[in-house]
Amino acid sequence: MMVKEQILKELELLPESRLSDVLAYLRSLNNSQKGSDSEKVWQAYLDSEREREEVYRRLANS
Repeated sequence: MMVKEQILKELELLPESRLSDVLAYLRSLNNSQKGSDSEKVWQAYLDSEREREEVYRRLANS
């Protein structure tokens, strides 16, 4: 059985009151995928900051 089929089976077992939670979770997953480009840019910036600090530290110690 494929994963999507398993998910659909589990959804059928959930009470209606919990389906709104599942929907909110799925939407948050979709939104995090859309924002992944900005997250990559931010991570690249943080990496460059760390590299710069490392270079300054090495220069100071030499």
